[in-house]
Amino acid sequence: MAESQQQPEPIEKVSIIISKGSLEGVYPGLIMANGARMEGIEASLFFTFFGLDAINKDKHEHVKVATVGNPGLHLATWAGGFPGMSALVTHKLAQEMEKLDIPPIPEFVEMIADSGAPLYGCKASVDLFGLSEDDFIPQVEDIITVGEFYGLAAGGQIIFT
Repeated sequence: MAESQQQPEPIEKVSIIISKGSLEGVYPGLIMANGARMEGIEASLFFTFFGLDAINKDKHEHVKVATVGNPGLHLATWAGGFPGMSALVTHKLAQEMEKLDIPPIPEFVEMIADSGAPLYGCKASVDLFGLSEDDFIPQVEDIITVGEFYGLAAGGQIIFT
């Protein structure tokens, strides 16, 4: 006699935390948020620590691949430290992503915000780095505390990238 299989509960809401300021630290959260929105799942993004670079007006166009000590690159640590190595690897990766129609960070963030996913900056990190709301792109809905983030995330899954 076959046992009935239970279907998993559908995901209705995700809150994604982006904490790293490198290309490979920012894109996973953006891809997950975009995928959630495409599936009709409510999504919000919370940027903390160096992840704030993805929504910082002065930095979001200049996020690079971390080449020193990045095991995914299969490069010796000393080779990753050569001048221009990060820019070179970032440029090559950007070319490959363009072939796959993956937008650059500023465009991707705007596209996600336009899909209805709110963007939030972490108040503690903003204060720590001496930033203000004026430092961020207009799509940032608010600078909030971790407690406020948990309140907004209630009832959903939290994904830390």
